[in-house]
Amino acid sequence: MTEVPDAKAELETDQDAREASGAHPYGRYLEEFEVGAVYKHWPAKTVTEAEDHLFCLLTMNHHPLHVNDVYAGKSQQGRNVVAGPLVYSLVFGMTVSDVSGKAIANLATEELSHPAPVFHGDTLYVESEVLEVKPSRSKPDRGTVKVHTRAFKQDGALVAQFKRVVLVPRREPGAPLPEAETNVD
Repeated sequence: MTEVPDAKAELETDQDAREASGAHPYGRYLEEFEVGAVYKHWPAKTVTEAEDHLFCLLTMNHHPLHVNDVYAGKSQQGRNVVAGPLVYSLVFGMTVSDVSGKAIANLATEELSHPAPVFHGDTLYVESEVLEVKPSRSKPDRGTVKVHTRAFKQDGALVAQFKRVVLVPRREPGAPLPEAETNVD
């Protein structure tokens, strides 16, 4: 019989230590962002009918376009449309490991739009472009990053986009950022 190690004695809970052991880095420090960089988030996500219906029930969004096949079949789309807030939530979540995995706080979401519908069975591919990197003027241990996130479905159609500002820690508090990485207005 294999002995199970004492979890309290063996378990490493510090994320930096876990990453040092070879684990995939989760999030970025301010110094790791570069204006113009584009992160193609992985994995992609196929949205299922069950997920959409559960999301609608949990959020009390009972619009028939999302939950009634007969009604949706007679709409201009001809079928059920995935609820926009679910699309936004999935897209936002898909960016976390690259953009806000080390975040202190999400500060703002701006210019959210849904230029095309998402249907059950569509697969979302998401990417974020770094627009701005700013060290804090009042707290040298942090700064803000602004990204523009876009979601496309399998046929290349843009289905969602938004900009957001995230407060992230500095790896080296107070150290100057390379000029190429800042975009101070």
